[in-house]
Amino acid sequence: MAIATADHVSRDELLDFVRPRHRGVLITWRRSGTPQVSPVTLGLDDDGRIVIATYPQRAKAVNLRRNPHATVCVLSDEFNGAYVQVDGVAEVLDMPGAVEPLVDYFRCISGEHPDWDEYRAAMREQGKSLIRVTIDSWGPIATGGFPPELQR
Repeated sequence: MAIATADHVSRDELLDFVRPRHRGVLITWRRSGTPQVSPVTLGLDDDGRIVIATYPQRAKAVNLRRNPHATVCVLSDEFNGAYVQVDGVAEVLDMPGAVEPLVDYFRCISGEHPDWDEYRAAMREQGKSLIRVTIDSWGPIATGGFPPELQR
């Protein structure tokens, strides 16, 4: 029987947990005040910010320009693996200023690209944007399961 866990961690432990994970759910806020939920691929930049590539017209980018408060649930690859909720303030970077941060985004998720000039050109041509979430607070690193008191 899997027992639920909720481990409170330091910022360094949080960053160590987030760094190898690249799947998450981003929550932003619509003009009406209701949540907008977006599955995303994410990375962690050298400054400890969660980074997410997007397009400038996507709801998440539009919402964050209006209200920069964001919540990200960082997931493990396994559906029932550990996860953590982080909250913070986001900024949206557009072209041309997004090019080099998008290079950093690619590196933190996939490593080196075989042709960085080609990658930069593709990002410009696609008009990509980058969301950077500065982490202000976080919950425990958690796993699902039965409450500990039900352990037999």
